[in-house]
Amino acid sequence: MLLYILLGLAVIIVLILVIAATKPNTVRYERSTVIHAAPERILPHLIDFRAWQPWSPWEKLDPDMERNYSGTDRGVGAKYAWSGKKAGAGTMEVLAVDVDSVDIDLRFTRPFKNDCVVWFRCAPQGADTKLIWTMDGPQIFMGKVMSVFMNMEKMIGKDFETGLAGLKREAENP
Repeated sequence: MLLYILLGLAVIIVLILVIAATKPNTVRYERSTVIHAAPERILPHLIDFRAWQPWSPWEKLDPDMERNYSGTDRGVGAKYAWSGKKAGAGTMEVLAVDVDSVDIDLRFTRPFKNDCVVWFRCAPQGADTKLIWTMDGPQIFMGKVMSVFMNMEKMIGKDFETGLAGLKREAENP
């Protein structure tokens, strides 16, 4: 009987690994919102990592995490490192800033290592601005396994939506 149970478990594990192997090698998460403000009122909340605390969903997830700011205060070269029990650990660096966009290098180190690129794009719509938040990166094998059991796009997308709502509040109420 034990042999059949072990064989059944082995078949289930192999099946999970095979399904995970068929998942895409890259991921893209993207959400947007309309903010009643011009890009020049939005971008300061993005290019200064200290300004992320009021709106970032991960800052609220782990308020006791360690934070380290280095490089420039804001804009290209600004760097941020975090380490927490719930938020894991990693670094971000502002790579490029334009009048309507910000590009950020995002490197996760814990619980899993992964390197991503984050973009924020502003598309003016009259007096408003459509802000698009995108994250692209490789999908590591553990991420593929997790996606067998969870809808990662929905889960991370919800974090983006929460962050965009907070950023909207910050930019609309100077």
